[in-house]
Amino acid sequence: MKLDRFDRQLLNLVQEDAGQTADRLAEQVALSPSAIQRRLRKLREQGVIQRDTVVLDPKQVGKPTFFIVALQVERERPELLAQLRKWLTAQAQVQQVFYVTGEADFVLVVTAPDTESYDALMLRMVADNPNIKRFTTNVALSLVKRGLTIPVAPDEDD
Repeated sequence: MKLDRFDRQLLNLVQEDAGQTADRLAEQVALSPSAIQRRLRKLREQGVIQRDTVVLDPKQVGKPTFFIVALQVERERPELLAQLRKWLTAQAQVQQVFYVTGEADFVLVVTAPDTESYDALMLRMVADNPNIKRFTTNVALSLVKRGLTIPVAPDEDD
């Protein structure tokens, strides 16, 4: 899908706050509210906007702990990697999964209410995925910044 400058503006605005009304977005993008709604619908249908979500304050919902995990696999055979990806994707506690270069094969962001819950998840992961060679864990001491925003250049050449 080819994005024009209005689409780019709109994408930046809804990433910041997806709960804005079409009227409010229209004021900022200089389009009518109905044009905004049509564009958002098209962006969703085309898969540019994959989903709308809510960002919670961890302190207000039980102060979960965040774990950054570097994961190594024994063999990088496609079927084994696909099995691991499927398993990781199915786990609600696994917030993000990156397939990376370097010593680790995957980097995970995991959240859990406590270290015991995290440990239970990792024990299941190793039991269910025998291709895992090893993993190392870093515990986040504080949350400085969290987001999924992808900056969209406002005036990219069409």
